[in-house]
Amino acid sequence: MNAIRDQRFFESAAAPRRRVLFVINSLAGGGAERVMATLLANANEWLSRHEIALAVLDDGPRAFALPEWLATFQFDCGGGMLASIAALNRVVRDFDPDVTLSFLTRANLANGAVMMKRRRPWIISERTSTPAHLGSRAKQLATRVIMRLIYPRATRVIAVSSGVADKLQRGFGVSASRIDVLPNPVDIDALHASVCEQDDPQIDEPYVVAVGRLVSVKNYAMLIEAFAQAKLRCRLIIAGDGPERDALKSLAAKLDVGDRVVMPGWLTNPYPVLARASVFALSSNVEGFPNALVEALALGVPVVATNCHDGPAEILARSSVNEVSGVTVTDAGVLTPVGDAPSYAEALRLAFDGKRRKDMIVAGRLRAADYSAASITRRYWAVIERVLERTAERQTS
Repeated sequence: MNAIRDQRFFESAAAPRRRVLFVINSLAGGGAERVMATLLANANEWLSRHEIALAVLDDGPRAFALPEWLATFQFDCGGGMLASIAALNRVVRDFDPDVTLSFLTRANLANGAVMMKRRRPWIISERTSTPAHLGSRAKQLATRVIMRLIYPRATRVIAVSSGVADKLQRGFGVSASRIDVLPNPVDIDALHASVCEQDDPQIDEPYVVAVGRLVSVKNYAMLIEAFAQAKLRCRLIIAGDGPERDALKSLAAKLDVGDRVVMPGWLTNPYPVLARASVFALSSNVEGFPNALVEALALGVPVVATNCHDGPAEILARSSVNEVSGVTVTDAGVLTPVGDAPSYAEALRLAFDGKRRKDMIVAGRLRAADYSAASITRRYWAVIERVLERTAERQTS
């Protein structure tokens, strides 16, 4: 045993662990933040080969727990780009990573600005196909210009869907040879454990549920209109918060469904509510990769989703499809045209059909298994280690 242990010591001394730095804007509630936390929570397998750290650019409440072993660099950049670059530069100087991996546009741009100067490999992960979330039109335009300058120079670019990958090529000049398409992971075991935590509001069943920020791109106004037109004997739960809350409440009242549209705000743990839903509704105009849609499938909840760019069809339409009453019915859910309230109303009615519901539940659980946290985490680390290996080969050649 001693000889084996000594040999391992000399091997580790000859090949020290390489340093990997993850970067994100914050750990506030959101899809990208949840994915980052999930990847890190499942990274134990790689600790023997790598030192892993996380840089969080903005200070604030954390919606997601991090592993105890993780070294974390916390900053308070207040959403500022220059402050983010300066903060990340300090982390890179102190931690000296062999490779970085960032999520979200500002973190990606800061990552590129710092690592290009250091001449070290850097990976970015783009979660959506548009910078519409970045504020004013002028800011969006400026950000697009900077993205076109920096993104094509990344060592690798991870896109969460084929649609996002296509936008990166056509809109930002990223070569297809640099892009890896990796969907978001879903920790199915943790998901089912969360369902058992009863800290959620008690809501009478049956109901349709939607989860997300109350912003225009989610198009909850269309969802409320479709719900009113469907005339289902149930409630509509929209779990989330945002600037459109008052307008959506007013619309529900105007359409005479105000007493059946429940808006409980942001739920720390939305999964008990999601698991008891009759249907999960996604009404977005644009998506990168809709985490909540896969979570709904994993929990056995049929899905009705707009066929928007860039994720729902890639998830749902892998199975057989049929056209029914102007909407696309797949094994695991129903797809409708974007912004079409009458079609969405018909899709809601179809999803409540008894026989179809049972088939969707079975197919949805099978489809969700393709996105397990263990499987997707391995794919992320395959990209990271491939970059490190190719960098080492160039340095020794």
